[in-house]
Parts: sequence; C-alpha cells; structure tokens
Amino acid sequence: MSRFLVSSFRIFCSSLALLLGTLGCFAQELNCRVQVIAPQISNVEGSIFESLEESIQEFMNGRRWTNEDFTFEERIECNMQITLSKAPSATSFEGSIQVQSCRPVFNSDYNTPMLLVNDGEFEIIWDGSSTIQFSPDQFRDNLSSVLAYYAYMVIGMDYDSMGLEGGTPYYLKAQTIVANAQNSGPSGWKASQGQQNRYWLVENMLAQTFRPVRNCLYYYHRMGLDRLFDDVERGRLTMADALIEMRQTHRIRPSSYNLQLFFLAKSDEILKVFGPAPNAEKTRLLPVLKQMDPGNISKYDSILG
Repeated sequence: MSRFLVSSFRIFCSSLALLLGTLGCFAQELNCRVQVIAPQISNVEGSIFESLEESIQEFMNGRRWTNEDFTFEERIECNMQITLSKAPSATSFEGSIQVQSCRPVFNSDYNTPMLLVNDGEFEIIWDGSSTIQFSPDQFRDNLSSVLAYYAYMVIGMDYDSMGLEGGTPYYLKAQTIVANAQNSGPSGWKASQGQQNRYWLVENMLAQTFRPVRNCLYYYHRMGLDRLFDDVERGRLTMADALIEMRQTHRIRPSSYNLQLFFLAKSDEILKVFGPAPNAEKTRLLPVLKQMDPGNISKYDSILG
C-alpha cells in the first residue's frame, strides 16, 4: 500500500507540509528519541555513553528503512531507553533495551501505544568513536543488528495497524536479521534461548497461528480506534470483536510472548475505551480479557466487572 494512501488517515498534514511533500521534501520513517544510562558503571567515562546515545539516534533517524516516502509529520514516533548495567571491559557492555512506539489516532490528539518491549539481552561493543554500520544481508555487530531489528518491528506494527497484514515486508526484514545473527555469539537471537526473545517475537508475527493477532492490530486500530470519533458504539464493537478473535491464538499458544506484549501496551487503553461501555458489552468482553491476560484480572474486574 502506498504511504500516501495510508497517510490520508494516519495524520492530517498542514498545508505547508503538503506543499513541501509535493516538492519532494521527505523525511526518514522514524522519529526515535534515545536515552542511554549506566547508573551502575563508574569506571567508564560518561562521554562514551553520550557518544553512544548520539550515534544510535542518528542511526535510527538518519537511515531510510523503507522504499516509501514519509513527510515530516508522518514519521513513526518511538523511544529507546538503553540501560547498561555491566562493563566486562572498557569497550564491552551488557544491559537492556526498552523500545516503545505509538501512532496517532484519527480525529484526535491521542497517540495509541503499539509496541512496548523490554529486551534484557543487550550486549554491545562500543569504543566511543565508532560509526554504526548496518548491512541487511550480513551480521556486522550486535548493536547495529538489534537496532535495525527493532526499527523493522516498529515499522511493521505501524503498517499492520494501517492495512491488513501490511507489515509483512518489514517483519521479513527483521527475520533476516535474526537468521544472520544465529551464529554471532550474543544471546537473544535463537529459538533455544527461551520463548521471549527477538527470535520468537518476529517468528510468531509471521506464523499462521498468530494471524488473529495481526488481524487485531488492523481492526482494533484502523476500523475501531480511528472511528470512535464518528461512531463510538460501532468503533467499540469492532475493537471488541478484534480482541475476542485473538482467543483463537491463545487457545493454541497460551501466554505467548506476542500476546503478553500486546496487553502490556494495550491493557490500560482497553480499560479506558470500554469503561464507559454498556454492561452488555463489558460482560461479553470481560471473560475473554481475563483468560488472555491473567496478570491484569483484578484491574479488569475493578473497571469492567
């Protein structure tokens, strides 16, 4: 799907931005804000972490990740917080990376959360003067691979929310990064290293079993949230139907990583949307939510029960 077609409902551009767009002034896809902290590391100069933060932000925002044309206002909003907790050497670091992304809701000033993941398997080499280089067809280093992987996951989920299975090309790129990293050494890339890592996140997104989850990304957002302004009842019904459809995936893969991440990002939003709903709507949805997201049972009961 053309990005210009998507943009008609993604965000209204100002007349100036539209004029610039017609003149060929396009931006990269991401507007990524990066924070690097190392509260437990005291034997490394702070400038090392400052240079890492600046280089990651430049890498994420300065690179063109798709073949689509984005205007400045169409950029996908995302955040990365990197927490470095260990320094095995002066140039090697271990810690975690938290990635968040969101997209605007049509006819509102609200941004809906899309991805919220805390990846605790973050191992990098950084000397403070390097340039982050990425090659789609080979593994160069763990830092560039992890960053590129999450760039494609963020873009894929954004596209999934705009068009049915629209994110497939970007999930495939993320899957290629995983395949290239299989024998790299750092953890997080292999199926055998647990059920909640980078391998399984993208593997699940492309699996037939998880098609209801991807259907939900589209119907919940594009056909539901985006239409609440025009027709609250119809939009809310579409959102409920999309959530209930995901039960098909839960029955086959209960407590899967992807479902956990979905509700981590969406549980508060679901409560806000359905809190004012008629009792009949709440009664229909409540048992499904409690089944798929048992960690939030008390929260669902207190607002929807």
